[in-house]
Amino acid sequence: MSVSRRETGVVSPSSPAGAEARATGIQVVSRVAQVLRAIREMTGGASQAELADRLELPKTTVHRILTALEEEELIVAGGGARPRYRIGPEVMRLAAAAERDVVDQVHPLLVELSAETGETIDLSILQRGQVMFIDQVEGSHRLRAVSAVGETFPAHACAPGKALLAALPPSRLEVQLPARLDVLTPHTASTRAALRDELASVRESGLAFDREEHSEGISAVGVAIFVDGVQMAVSIPVPTQRFEGREEEFGAALLRFRRRVAGEGV
Repeated sequence: MSVSRRETGVVSPSSPAGAEARATGIQVVSRVAQVLRAIREMTGGASQAELADRLELPKTTVHRILTALEEEELIVAGGGARPRYRIGPEVMRLAAAAERDVVDQVHPLLVELSAETGETIDLSILQRGQVMFIDQVEGSHRLRAVSAVGETFPAHACAPGKALLAALPPSRLEVQLPARLDVLTPHTASTRAALRDELASVRESGLAFDREEHSEGISAVGVAIFVDGVQMAVSIPVPTQRFEGREEEFGAALLRFRRRVAGEGV
């Protein structure tokens, strides 16, 4: 006796029912991603009601998604009758693994860029308004700018930070910017309005500059790159006395680097 697919409960992917199942699965994944992004962008975490209002989803749908995400440690809930949800440790672990893979891919290109310019090359990411250096290739000059891997700088006061801030959509930019900008040197942008104006220029040129804004005597230029879903910045920090007169050269080298990473050629 032959048994049809329908009788066994197996749905053909090409059938109308199979297409509907695929569409439903895609919608679920999309909603999960929307919830995670909203939680990431909302300072201090997000409640179930806030997420439902922001995403215009039924509260029952948001509740099911939050429950599943919490079970997988992708989010964590604060105490109280109306808990606020924050990004969980599993997301951090996944992000760390992705960053390690990307560093392994990009490092040989950083070595080549350092050899081309003779300068130190930094690779960094953006975390809560701070730039964290995740890889570095030291330059060949005896006098050179070097920051430790793992060190953080305020994003508004350094070239890689401004490159990464300029790459953000407006809603995420506002979350990353502190209400008050720390002034580290006489050259640091002191107001959000001044910083926004500068970021607009960065978006047009693709290049962000630090002219002694983080440390007196050190200047830098940086560019944002996107590799395998990870947004990072590559920057060239240089003692100011050697930076002046070579800004265009360093900037052109970084733009070529970005095109190469993106597969656009050199």
